[in-house]
Amino acid sequence: MNSKIVVATGNRGKLAEFSQLLGERFELLSQKDLKVDEAEETGLSFVENALLKARNAAAQTGLPALADDSGLCVNALNGAPGIYSARYAGNGASDTDNNAKLVEKLAGENNRRAHFHCALVFVRHATDPAPIICEGRWPGEIIDTARGGNGFGYDPHFYVAALDKTAAELSPEEKNRLSHRGQAVAAFVERFKEEMR
Repeated sequence: MNSKIVVATGNRGKLAEFSQLLGERFELLSQKDLKVDEAEETGLSFVENALLKARNAAAQTGLPALADDSGLCVNALNGAPGIYSARYAGNGASDTDNNAKLVEKLAGENNRRAHFHCALVFVRHATDPAPIICEGRWPGEIIDTARGGNGFGYDPHFYVAALDKTAAELSPEEKNRLSHRGQAVAAFVERFKEEMR
């Protein structure tokens, strides 16, 4: 198995997290650096979109590919922003824009429960009939006032009561151990080790 894996993301925050979690085992290359045209995310679930992205990156590079689709699901908003988390406030929206829309949508709402969800898909090649699919789920709640300077996306508004901290108040090491992406990557590493025996 090629130790080079293309990561199907242009998000530097995600790439940094993957590198911290998998960097010792694999050489991770960004699809952006390899000039991969992004896949159109036409799926209706995190798994569908991750699979589209992984197959697209593998097809364009000839390398094994790892993709995740992840986002924030808020109970009171019927799971929104969900698969639209990165563009909740519109295409090209910044983290600040997305967070502002989220807080506005939850104005007056008492049920603040939410979870981050990650679907991680690995394909050995573009037509891999048996991709490795792992998922992770990180429960918390949404707070109106941003706290913390770490992380990205909705992290400053995602409060974990057991820690009395937002995701943005955790160190990268703590977040990687607890987060939806950390859980999915840990499951992937175990699965990968089994298959490579």
